[in-house]
Amino acid sequence: MKDKLISFFSRFKLMIVDILIISASWEFVVLVSHTSISSMDLNGCFSFVKYLMFAGCIVLFRTLNGIYGSIWRYANTVSYLRLLLADMSAGVAFYMIGRINRRYSIGFAYSLLVLMINYVATTASRYVYQMLYAYVGRVKDRNSDAYSNNRINIAIVGAGNVGASLASSLMRNPASHYNPYCFIDKDNNKSGNRLNGIKVYKENDNIIETIKNMPVQEIIIAIPDASTELKSRLYDYYKQTGCKVKLYDYPVNGSIKGKKRALREFSIEDLLFREEIKVDRDKNSKFFGNKTILVTGGGGSIGSELCRQIAMLNPKRLIILDIYENNAYEIEQELIRKYGREIDLKTYIASVRDEKRIDEIFAAERPDIVFHAAAHKHVPLMENNSCEAIKNNVFGTYTVANMSEKYGVHKFILISTDKAVNPTNVMGASKRMCEMIIQCRNDNRYKTEFAAVRFGNVLGSNGSVIPLFKRQIEAGGPVTVTDKRIIRYFMTIPEAVGLVMEAGAIAKNGELFVLDMGKPVKILDLAENMVRLSGYIPYKDINIVEVGLRPGEKLYEELLMKNENLDKTDNEMIFIEKDKPYTREEIENKLKIFHAIFNHDSTDAYYESVIKAVKATIPTYHRPEEVNRNAEQSAEMQVVCEAAATAE
Repeated sequence: MKDKLISFFSRFKLMIVDILIISASWEFVVLVSHTSISSMDLNGCFSFVKYLMFAGCIVLFRTLNGIYGSIWRYANTVSYLRLLLADMSAGVAFYMIGRINRRYSIGFAYSLLVLMINYVATTASRYVYQMLYAYVGRVKDRNSDAYSNNRINIAIVGAGNVGASLASSLMRNPASHYNPYCFIDKDNNKSGNRLNGIKVYKENDNIIETIKNMPVQEIIIAIPDASTELKSRLYDYYKQTGCKVKLYDYPVNGSIKGKKRALREFSIEDLLFREEIKVDRDKNSKFFGNKTILVTGGGGSIGSELCRQIAMLNPKRLIILDIYENNAYEIEQELIRKYGREIDLKTYIASVRDEKRIDEIFAAERPDIVFHAAAHKHVPLMENNSCEAIKNNVFGTYTVANMSEKYGVHKFILISTDKAVNPTNVMGASKRMCEMIIQCRNDNRYKTEFAAVRFGNVLGSNGSVIPLFKRQIEAGGPVTVTDKRIIRYFMTIPEAVGLVMEAGAIAKNGELFVLDMGKPVKILDLAENMVRLSGYIPYKDINIVEVGLRPGEKLYEELLMKNENLDKTDNEMIFIEKDKPYTREEIENKLKIFHAIFNHDSTDAYYESVIKAVKATIPTYHRPEEVNRNAEQSAEMQVVCEAAATAE
C-alpha cells in the first residue's frame, strides 16, 4: 500500500509540473499575440475554458501513452518520441473539438504554436532533470572512496552513433565507474571536435604514443558490424598501448541476432580471423529429423555437441554411446533438463572395440544414422601408447562400420582430423587408416552410405591448448608452448559439428569431406593474446616459455585446402577430396599386419613394431623430424609469415 501511494504521488507531482508548463506555454502565446487571458470571454480566442480543455487533452493523452508511468531519469529517444506522439494526439483531439463546436476553437495556427512551445518546454524540463540527476549521482559517487579507487578512464574507438550512444549511457549512469575520456576516429572532419563534450582524436600513426601519455586504462572498440578480421586487427593495434582492449557489441540491422548491446572482454574467438560460419539448419533438420541416431563417443567434446545439435532437430531417438560414464551422464542429464520428455534418449556405456557388445546395441536399437566420434585423440599420449591408438581408433572404427552394414544403417559418418593428412604420429596415422576403412566401402555391397569428415583443432575441446593455457594463466604461469614457430587451424566446436552434420546430410558413399578451417594461427600469438585477455602483460606478469616439441608433434598441420585435389559442394566451407580409395581386400590385408603385432607375446618392442606396421600400411606417414626439418618452406608456414608481415 505504501509503495502504491509513493508511486501515485510521484506521478501526481509530474502531472502538476506539466500543467504549470502548459499554463506557461499558453500565457506565452497570449503575450506574443498582444492579448491576455483575463480580457477574453467565452467567445474570445484564449478563454479560460478553452485552456482547461487544451490542458485536459494534453494530460489525458500523456496518461494514456504511459508518460506518467515512465522513469524519466533513465529516459531515452523512445521516451521522448512517445511524449511527442501523445502531444500530437492531444493536439488533433483539441482541433477536432474546435471543428465540431467553433466556440472552443482557437485556430490551427495558435493550436500548433501552443503545442510546439509546450512540447519543447516539457522536453527541456525532462532533460534538465535527467542531467541533474546523473550529475548529482556521479558527484556523490566520485566523493566516495570506492569510486575514487575504481574509476576507469576509457578511450572509445569509433566516434559514430554507436560510440556516442555508449559514452552517453555511461555518463548518464551514476553507478558506472567508466569515465569516457576521449574518442578516436579516422574521420578528419571529426578530429579536434567534441562529441558529448568529449574530445575526438584522429586515428593516425601517433595515436599509440598519444594514448600512452593519457590517463587511460581501457580502450573500447565501438564499431557496429565490425568484421572478425577488423576486430582482431584493432585489438592487435591498440594492445600496443598497454591498455586493456574491450569490445562493445551493438546489434545493427539484426546482425547480432538474439543479443543485446553489451560491453565485454574480447574473447579468443574474436581473434581467430574468421567470420561466423553459416550452417544450413533447414537441410540438417529435414535429413536428421525423425531418425534414430547413434553417436559413439557421445560424451566427448565433439560427440556431446553432436548430441546437442541433433536433439534440436527432433530425432526419433538419440542414442549416446561412450566408454566414460561421467561424460555420458553429463550430456544425458543436460539434454533431459532441456528437453524432458520431448526427446527419446538412451545411453549405453560400452567400448567400440567390444564387438559383441556393439552387436547387441545395434540389434536392440537399429539406428538409421551413426556418427562415429569415439577415438583416442591425444598425440603425445598415443605416441607412448601406440597399440591402444590402433586398437581403439582403427579396430573400433572397423567394428562399428561392420555393424552398420550388418544392421542396415542408412548413413555412417566418421569424425576425422587434419592430423590424418601426411601423418607424423600414431594418432594421425590411425585416423588416416580409419578414413581408408570408410573410403573402401563405396562399392555398394550394402545399403549403408559411408563418409568421413576431416577438420582441424576445435576451440575448448578436451586436451586442446586453450584450456591448458587458461589453467596455466590462472596458476600464475608460466604458459608453455612446445615451439614458438608452431601453427594450427582452429574452429569453434558448434561450427565444426554443424558442418559435419551438413556434410553427412549430402554424403552419398565413401566421400572424404574436408572443412575449410580458414587461416592458420600461430600458437605463440594465441598464448600472448590469452595472457592479455586475462588482464596480464606477456613476459612481464606471466612468462611464456618454449618447452620443445612433444613426441609425434610437427610444426604445422598441412593445408587442408588444395584446390587441385578437391571438389566443391553447395556449401563453400565443405569440399570433397578426390582420393582414390583402397579396395576392401587391400584394407583387410593392412589390418592383418596390425593383428599380427597384437598377437605377439612380447610387449617390449610394441612401439617400433607399430611404427613399422604404420609405415607399411599408410604410405603418407613420415616421422616428425623428417617433416619439421623442412617446415619453414611449407605453404602453411608461409601463410602465417605473410599475415604477420601484413600486420606489422
